[in-house]
Amino acid sequence: MNLKNQRRMASESLKIGKNRVWIDPERGEDVEEAITREEIRKLISEGVIKAAPKKGVSRGRARINQIKRKKGLRKGMGRRKGKKTARMPRKELWKIRIRAIRAYLKNLRDRRIIQRKIYRRLYLLAKGGIFRNVAHVEQYIDSNKLKRRR
Repeated sequence: MNLKNQRRMASESLKIGKNRVWIDPERGEDVEEAITREEIRKLISEGVIKAAPKKGVSRGRARINQIKRKKGLRKGMGRRKGKKTARMPRKELWKIRIRAIRAYLKNLRDRRIIQRKIYRRLYLLAKGGIFRNVAHVEQYIDSNKLKRRR
């Protein structure tokens, strides 16, 4: 059963590639007898000849890897391109750090743990880059006895 011409005509009328033409194996003889484009179109309308769905590239593996990266896996040295500062710029790190420190200082001031003048001094020290993180600010306050006496 040679359906080469029928497949070609069907692909042209369906406007798809030859490999995507699906022919019903039960009605193979009817398709073999169809030799005109009109007969092929009739078989298409009957559902004997159909367009097979497009095949795509599966994203299953990509999704699994994405989940793993969220967990912190697949991020080793071999995966990295660029310096540490290219992956997380210094300015971004600074912004994260300074915002946390300033929020902490405001919290201490609002709870009246430190005085307003001390708050201002610590704020300026933080702006100058003295403190590494919130824990360092806490340590500085304790070591210099800057907490308000009750």
